[in-house]
Amino acid sequence: MFSKRYSIFITVLFCAFLGVFALAQVILPDRTFSENENRNLQQMPTLELGTPELPGRPGTGNFFSGKFMSDFETYLTDQFPLRDGWITLKAATELALGKRENNGVYFGSEDTLFAKFTISNPTLAQENLTHVNTLADNLDVPVYFSLIPGKEVVWADRLPANAPNDDGMAFIQQAQESTSSAIWFDTASPLLSHSDEYVFYRTDHHWTSLGAYYGYAALMEAMGMEPVPLEEYDRTTVSDSFLGTTYSSSGAGWITPDSMDTYVPDEGISVITYPEGAPVEGSLYDYSKLEVKDKYSMFLGGNTPLAVISTQQTDAPKVLVIRDSYSDSLAPFLTAHFSEIHLFDTRYNRMPISSYVEANGIDMVVVLFSTSNFVAEQSIFQIAMGA
Repeated sequence: MFSKRYSIFITVLFCAFLGVFALAQVILPDRTFSENENRNLQQMPTLELGTPELPGRPGTGNFFSGKFMSDFETYLTDQFPLRDGWITLKAATELALGKRENNGVYFGSEDTLFAKFTISNPTLAQENLTHVNTLADNLDVPVYFSLIPGKEVVWADRLPANAPNDDGMAFIQQAQESTSSAIWFDTASPLLSHSDEYVFYRTDHHWTSLGAYYGYAALMEAMGMEPVPLEEYDRTTVSDSFLGTTYSSSGAGWITPDSMDTYVPDEGISVITYPEGAPVEGSLYDYSKLEVKDKYSMFLGGNTPLAVISTQQTDAPKVLVIRDSYSDSLAPFLTAHFSEIHLFDTRYNRMPISSYVEANGIDMVVVLFSTSNFVAEQSIFQIAMGA
């Protein structure tokens, strides 16, 4: 039985602990962005007293609605002193207790982090396949289609035992069978056959430049073109400190960072991006992005509604790639075969595909998404509009 003196000591110690952290929260400046979590942090909300909601009259302000207290609670959590350290401690504790998952991320072998793959809306996923078929049926140019498997498929041997995931390969096979109007090209088989290589980032959901090369080679073979042999490229490591989005969700602060490579030189390549409709001069590689958390945005400078890459292959065809961010690291390889590569992101671009194809003299269209993005993306319906 604890003595009264010991109980008083524990109580004082606990209060002192709370007092130190409360004082630190007051003294320390608020952070606006978390590099580890790759997100903006809640700032101190402004109190707007307003009036309560009454019958026939909506309330005003954020106090009576409860929004102020909700935002204030988030603010205290986001600005808690040593937040990043506590997040890492929680993840390490989960691991020490035998759990191989934290915050929806699996801790795999070889320092590999896996986001759970789920098809939360099978109806949407099937509708997206229908939209691909509609696009291919109504364009006068060939449409090529593929879904990129996640690393939970390619590196399944690194997953913790019995880690639940939906079957990504089963959906890829379903996609191939149900989109007969498009020309299927297989990105899964080459990735699986090279699964002993560095084809995905361990801390991010994207494929590496090497993985993108194997996807590019599969596309070239489907188009009847000869891919540039891998050995003809000079691999350049541009970063050895990449910690991606899966890392940001995991809290696994002990994980060894990824390295990032490029293969294709950017000499003689011009890039125009359209971040808000107006053209902006871009580049194949934006090396300034290597100094920020989202280093993958080095490829083409990150997500934009539209990017147009022009090459010195002036007599070559033009290709339109309807894609997610995986194609940003694949696009450099296409510069050996096309005069123009148009990268179209349906999340931010509302232009009808058929009109765009006609106006820009596009010779072929590629629809390329990661499986995880494709099954959840609600903007893909746009590719069938006006087609």
